[in-house]
Amino acid sequence: MSNSVKKVRTTRLLVLFMLLTLSLGSFTLAASAEQPTSAFPPVALEDLKVGMVLIGSQDDGFSGAHYNGLEGMKAELGLKDEQVLYKFNVPENAECDAALRELVDAGCQIIFGNSWGFMNFMEEVAEEYPQVIFSHCSGYKNNGVNFNNYFGRIYQARFLAGIAAGMKTATGKIGYVAAWADNAEVNGGINAFALGVQSVNPDAVVYVKYISSWFDPTLEKQTAVALLSLDCDVIAQHVDTSMPQVAAQEAGKFGCGYNTDMTPAAPDAHLTAPIWHWSSVYTAEVKDVINGTWLPVNYFLGLKEGMVDISPLSKNVAEGTAEKIEEARARILSGEWDVFTGPIYNNAGEMVVKEGEALADADITGGLMTTLLIKGVEVK
Repeated sequence: MSNSVKKVRTTRLLVLFMLLTLSLGSFTLAASAEQPTSAFPPVALEDLKVGMVLIGSQDDGFSGAHYNGLEGMKAELGLKDEQVLYKFNVPENAECDAALRELVDAGCQIIFGNSWGFMNFMEEVAEEYPQVIFSHCSGYKNNGVNFNNYFGRIYQARFLAGIAAGMKTATGKIGYVAAWADNAEVNGGINAFALGVQSVNPDAVVYVKYISSWFDPTLEKQTAVALLSLDCDVIAQHVDTSMPQVAAQEAGKFGCGYNTDMTPAAPDAHLTAPIWHWSSVYTAEVKDVINGTWLPVNYFLGLKEGMVDISPLSKNVAEGTAEKIEEARARILSGEWDVFTGPIYNNAGEMVVKEGEALADADITGGLMTTLLIKGVEVK
């Protein structure tokens, strides 16, 4: 292993160890003798400006969910439209740097970014503007001053959606349109979904096709069609639009969407979708800015805190699906079991998590999950 790789992995572990316990729902930081002190003074509500850089539009699945989350924060705190500034359709390149600087110049005290590829740009701009808070979604970096990360245990919701898919499939073949290979967020979702499928349908397989893009409506649909041609009768996804669900509907098959309830786009196909409640974390962070209590800690929250869930089960789910999902939900909420609890085998048949043990957060958000695909998952 090169020194640079060792350094990155060490950084990930150190940052993840900075996660602080958060109370249910309110996200109040637990008392600790080592708890850092906020370096930011309170901001009067009328003087507050919040910025966000989004990789997509307010209408697509992923960015649309973030937009709705920040709009929910705006409504709850009573902010005016001009106090919340958006930069839509920003690519993961130098345009991100420019968009961040424009929001700084506009007077934003806190700036959110919703895509993995924004992380390094936000880290660099944060170093230049220590008086501004930069909060990044889905990464792992944290400078301990004015740059943090937030994400959720979406894998828990993926597991629940997998139950719906596993109970619906008649062919035992489920397709999965995935964004990027060698990405812990993507592979973690695939694995959790497959574990959910296998919990109710042990012999089912999940066929994965990567498209090397978060957002490409045409390619997303084409890839779903290709999976349907392999006799898949349920299509799942980790891409941003509803086009895989549209492809499933047009083929007379079924699907599990992502980010938002995609039933309106495919009313006769959609089963359920892992969804986000971003408003909770946005409201919590912005309240901390107003109160002068914002801290450079990373948020990694799940079903228990209301950060993730699944959309309402549609009329298309198999009989008994709701009961099986609620059984699994109760196990997760008990805290005695989580999705990546062993025994777990990789798709080469090697044990990677022993019985009774569970993957650490460091391996779920990076580490092992970067390349792990479990038994029953095949890349096509």
